[in-house]
Amino acid sequence: MATWKCPACSYLFRDQERDSGDDAEPQRFEDHPANWICPECGTAKDKFEKIKIVKD
Repeated sequence: MATWKCPACSYLFRDQERDSGDDAEPQRFEDHPANWICPECGTAKDKFEKIKIVKD
């Protein structure tokens, strides 16, 4: 499972989690269309950064 971070607002999208209650919402970041934008600030999908979450 990967986590993607918006560089503009720090919104996090975690693979395998629903971004909303809509069943049609993709479960993986890669499954979003190329024109998908951050739901918080409108930053383009191609600007998102894949990050590694470190657990203590």
